[in-house]
Amino acid sequence: MKLAIAQINCTVGDLAGNAAKILDFADRARDMGAALLVTPELALSGYPPEDLLLREGFHQACKSALANLAEKITGITLVVGHPHLVDSGLYNAASVIRDGQIIATYHKNRLPNYAVFDEQRYFESGTDPCIFDVAGTKFGINICADVWEEGAATRARKAGADVLLVLNASPYHMDKQTLRYQLIRRRISETGMTIVYANLVGGQDELVFDGASFAMNNKGELTHQFDEFSETLGLIELQNGMPVAGEIMPRQVLQASIYRALCLGVQDYVGKNEFPGVLLGLSGGVDSALTLAIAVDALGAGKVRAVMMPSQYTADISRQDAHMMAQTLGVRYSEFPIEPVFDQFLSTLADEFEV
Repeated sequence: MKLAIAQINCTVGDLAGNAAKILDFADRARDMGAALLVTPELALSGYPPEDLLLREGFHQACKSALANLAEKITGITLVVGHPHLVDSGLYNAASVIRDGQIIATYHKNRLPNYAVFDEQRYFESGTDPCIFDVAGTKFGINICADVWEEGAATRARKAGADVLLVLNASPYHMDKQTLRYQLIRRRISETGMTIVYANLVGGQDELVFDGASFAMNNKGELTHQFDEFSETLGLIELQNGMPVAGEIMPRQVLQASIYRALCLGVQDYVGKNEFPGVLLGLSGGVDSALTLAIAVDALGAGKVRAVMMPSQYTADISRQDAHMMAQTLGVRYSEFPIEPVFDQFLSTLADEFEV
């Protein structure tokens, strides 16, 4: 059988847009022969939804969006991440959808509450495994932090899972992928399962998710590695619960990875907030030059305007360099000398500054 990973860029709160994207990936995956599609953590709501989770109306909108999405899923099994409100509380969940019906739901066991995470503020912890069958292979589900410690993966194995699907919203930091490999290999060593790791991609406020979804067989060997920092529909062929070696995208050098993360963060921050563009101050120095390059690569020159504000302390070479950078990258450039404003300011406060 074939399973697919929907490494998608979701927007927090855009339930209709996220659902449409998930449906599009499901249709494409089915047409490519996949029997199963896995989405990232909280793909339906976007991650992190934070205080939207305190609104009753948002819970009802999520429930409605999930039901509407389920009605449209045919010919493929979909595992989709979403907030799940039940009598016992609110859960970070993943539901299994098949032929228009939700056939199972998993509740995240381990809720991170450190660094950028504050899930214990919103969610209750689940305890039970979730196992389902596709084409004779039994799949278990974990969600992100579940695999960072022993427990949830082992429960899935004891419940009968052959393959563990891990839905993630794992933010980028330098060399994060090496750490992910190490953690997944620990869980494989404990359970003997194949593990498929589906990660979110895109920027959301101060966070950047790098994607880089992958699969490892039950020996801890990397069989698939999908691209970083871009939406991807990744296909994995399974034979008797084992992934057949497939696409392995080369990992980028650290500097290139950092640069792509910065560009993606800027692109999505501006785009998801529907800003028309950015206004950027140039000094002629290295810092603002790099910032200008990131902005242009992220947004395009047409959405970037550069401004130089020279004073009596600005060297001629700084003005020349600023102008050259703007010209080279093709952005609109303006100079507004601030010496007259500075002098007026000093004059206005002269009496106050007298000793």
